[in-house]
Amino acid sequence: MEISEAKKTVCEAGRKLLKEGLVKGTWGNISVRIDDKFMVITPGGLPYEELREDDMVLVNFMNYTFEGKHKPSSELKLHGEIYKSRKKVHAVIHTHQQNASTVAAARVEIPPILDDMAQILGPTIRVANYALPGTKKIVKETIKALKGRNAALMANHGAVVVGGDLEEAFVAAEVLEKVAKSFIEASFLAEVKGINKFEAWLMHQYYIRKYSKQKNKK
Repeated sequence: MEISEAKKTVCEAGRKLLKEGLVKGTWGNISVRIDDKFMVITPGGLPYEELREDDMVLVNFMNYTFEGKHKPSSELKLHGEIYKSRKKVHAVIHTHQQNASTVAAARVEIPPILDDMAQILGPTIRVANYALPGTKKIVKETIKALKGRNAALMANHGAVVVGGDLEEAFVAAEVLEKVAKSFIEASFLAEVKGINKFEAWLMHQYYIRKYSKQKNKK
C-alpha cells in the first residue's frame, strides 16, 4: 500500500468508527501496515471529526521514529509490536467501545456464544491483564491475549481487533461489540451456553484459510 493511500484509508476509518459509535472524541487509535517496517497511524489527541489525511503519521515500527506534523498515538508500540508478531495482520484498531469495555471491566473471557464470533474473532475472546496505557506491560499482555485470535479485551481499558486490511478489522470491531452485548444480555437470562470450543476453533480456522484477507498475506 502506498503511504498516501494508507493515510486516506486510516482517516476514513476513523470517521467511520466515530459514526458507528465505536470511538468517541480522541479515544482509540487506528493503523495500517505499509510493509515490514512502516505503518500509518492516527495522531494522538485530535478529535476524529477533525482529522484530515495529512494529520496521519508515518511510523517506523522497528525503532518508532516517525514523520508527520503531529505525534503518533501514544499506543503506537501496541500496534507496532502486533505487526511484528503477526505478519499477516495489516490493520489494527484499538477502541473503547461500550459493550466490549463493560466486559473488559468485569475481566470475563467471552466463550464462543455466536457462530460469527467463532468464525471471525476466534474460539474465545480473552481478557488481557490490566496494565497502564502506553507501557511495555500492556503491549505484552495484549499480544498474549490476541494469540490465535482477531480480537482481545483489555482489562479496565477497552479492546483491540486486527485484520488483513482495515475493512476486515472494522468488521471484527462490529462483531466484537455485537457479541459483547449478547454476552451481557444472555447472562441476565440464564447461564450462558457456548458452542463446543473445538468446533468453534474449527470454524475460525476455516474462516482464516478460506475467507479472511489474512490468508494471502506474507
